[in-house]
Amino acid sequence: MFPLALDPIVFTIGSLPVHWYGLILGFGALVGLFLAIREGKRFGIPQEFFMDMLLLGFPSAIIGARIYYVAFKWNDYKDNPMDVFKIWNGGIAIYGALIGAIICAILYFRYKGYPFWRLVDICAPGLLAGQMIGRWGNFVNQEAYGGVVEESFLRDKLNLPDFIVNQMYIGDAFHHPTFLYESLWSLLGIALLMVLRRQKFLRAGELFLSYFIWYSIGRFFIEALRTDSLAFNGSTGVEALINTLWSPMKWLGFEQGYLDPAYGNVRISQLLALLIIVAAVALIVIRRVSGQSRAHYSDPILSSKAANADIVLPVGAENTPQKAPHGSNIEEKKPAGEDKKE
Repeated sequence: MFPLALDPIVFTIGSLPVHWYGLILGFGALVGLFLAIREGKRFGIPQEFFMDMLLLGFPSAIIGARIYYVAFKWNDYKDNPMDVFKIWNGGIAIYGALIGAIICAILYFRYKGYPFWRLVDICAPGLLAGQMIGRWGNFVNQEAYGGVVEESFLRDKLNLPDFIVNQMYIGDAFHHPTFLYESLWSLLGIALLMVLRRQKFLRAGELFLSYFIWYSIGRFFIEALRTDSLAFNGSTGVEALINTLWSPMKWLGFEQGYLDPAYGNVRISQLLALLIIVAAVALIVIRRVSGQSRAHYSDPILSSKAANADIVLPVGAENTPQKAPHGSNIEEKKPAGEDKKE
């Protein structure tokens, strides 16, 4: 058997082990914070706002991710409930993390007086960066991997370095590095979002919804390669639909990973990915048709709690006349001394 490329424990403080998994998740959160702060400066949003958001959002995401995972695998925890808290052993779900983070964001943004859709647009690339880096925690823990492959596939076709190939030797066989597939897909998504947010046609909320669409497309196809998917017993029609949509992967030489019939026949993340894609596209259309997304991404972001304060201009716009965002109920400020016309 191949030795582990990495020890899951980095070091110990007394009897307390410090795991790579936690450090990697923390690093991913910090990278996401950096990206949000950097973009927030363009809109005059102080970095303290995003730092406080992380302090609230990160634990909310972890709690949501763990609850989501444990809920679908309760049979594995009901006899040892204390294992629910051992997140360093892995077992968190990204969709659950998003649910927890979004609930926290809705409450936090409302408290601060900022419009939800405008702020989540700023956070979207950072969320994807956190997920991209967080997947390497799965790599260290040897989890979230795919079905069996030949060693030559990893070395010769994918040209992976030894430390990844060796870590993908699990049990008595080599496996698909699905963590790597998803990490690279997220990296491409970050580049796409950063280009998209500079386009004049982009409306409020559409970058965040584009993030969901991009991630869910990749997750749908990558999820079927895995052997540890959360699943349920669905109808044969749903199963057939998902398998049909996934079939192009077979033309590329990929096979679905083993799915334990005891868990079900439909992978939850695949079905959820499809529903999210449809819902996100529908929301973009509905918000445009109904006029709910009149504000553009590049418009100023104003807090309702600071309606009586001076409007903070984006960096580089100090000498440019400032207009209220599309759909805003905040009146445009006029230069001092200008007569008001009735």
